[in-house]
Amino acid sequence: MEQPVLTLKPSREKSILRRHPWIYSGAIERVSGDPAPGETVEIRSARGELLARAGYSPHSQIRARVWSFDPDEAVGGDFFRGRIRRALQARQTLAPGPGTNALRLVHGESDGLPGLVVDRYDRVLVAQFLSAGVEHWKEALADLLAAETGIPDLYERSDADVRALEGLPVLTGLLRGAPPALCTVTENGIQFQVDLQAGHKTGFYLDQRTNRQRVRALSQGREMLDCFCYTGGFSLNALAGGARSVLSVDSSAEALALCAANRALNGLPEEKHSLLEGDVFQLLRKFRDESRAFDLIVLDPPKFAPTAAHAEKATRAYKDINLLAFKLLRPGGLLATFSCSGGVDAGLFQKIVASAALDAGVEALLLEHFSQSPDHPVSLHFPEGTYLKGLLCRKG
Repeated sequence: MEQPVLTLKPSREKSILRRHPWIYSGAIERVSGDPAPGETVEIRSARGELLARAGYSPHSQIRARVWSFDPDEAVGGDFFRGRIRRALQARQTLAPGPGTNALRLVHGESDGLPGLVVDRYDRVLVAQFLSAGVEHWKEALADLLAAETGIPDLYERSDADVRALEGLPVLTGLLRGAPPALCTVTENGIQFQVDLQAGHKTGFYLDQRTNRQRVRALSQGREMLDCFCYTGGFSLNALAGGARSVLSVDSSAEALALCAANRALNGLPEEKHSLLEGDVFQLLRKFRDESRAFDLIVLDPPKFAPTAAHAEKATRAYKDINLLAFKLLRPGGLLATFSCSGGVDAGLFQKIVASAALDAGVEALLLEHFSQSPDHPVSLHFPEGTYLKGLLCRKG
């Protein structure tokens, strides 16, 4: 049976030839064959040349996501098995050391599986199916993941906002086996309890692993403020690194409770750790008015700008918190500041932080750039995969 065909407008095949996996609706001249959501379609140039095979998404501005740039490669069970095996083999070299048993196994477009995210938490897999294409192949993919990893327990967390753009409902729950709602993992020697059912993303921010370790190395003897602390990733690393004190701030009482439990689980000093529930923006202003001061501040906020359309509003929010943080730092203090917003690229984020330092009236040095951990690789043909960016700054 012939596959449906997406024919591109003249001269709109350039991104495909550069191996970019997204095809926007505006690039399409016509659709032949009435494909269903997630069905595999042929991508052809205006001259009729077969360029790629992709998963069709009729409700999204990203109308198709490329499975394969090899026109002779069929998309089916063997194809997905090969892609999963390739991703797992890559993690043998990208994976962290023996003190860590939680990592990303499949990272969407960068692993040739657009819309599929799979994280491993010790003996449990958590998957997100974020595009119509992977939703269409969900059952086959679930079977393959269990077979190729040897891990029978698989939980689905397809509750990201991007599902709505794909015309897909929010779905969470068991896909295979009977994973626990709460599991304990080890990262760089520190144990964390992870809420698989209700935690952020797939339960934990695995993309910050190497950055948390870096903060640990910088924490000795410092008074630290951890903003948007969630379940204590940066806070616990600072305590393990010998911080003089750590104040963990978050708006979620549930996250702070798990942060406290994680501190106790690791036997880290309770007398050095304080927790504060509240709005970070308001609390930073309160600290400023009280003339509070810290030696190390971490700003790891939620996504302010999921797309470029939200960048202006996000810019104001990022500038606000970074300006306040610079004011709260003692001379010589360090600011580790992050953005996970896809709509704010690294260049814009650095300009925002520089503007915040200027308005705060401080001299600041950029010491290091942060990015996502290596098990979240980025295809050189898909720069959008670089979503996490961060800066380490020193106040003069």
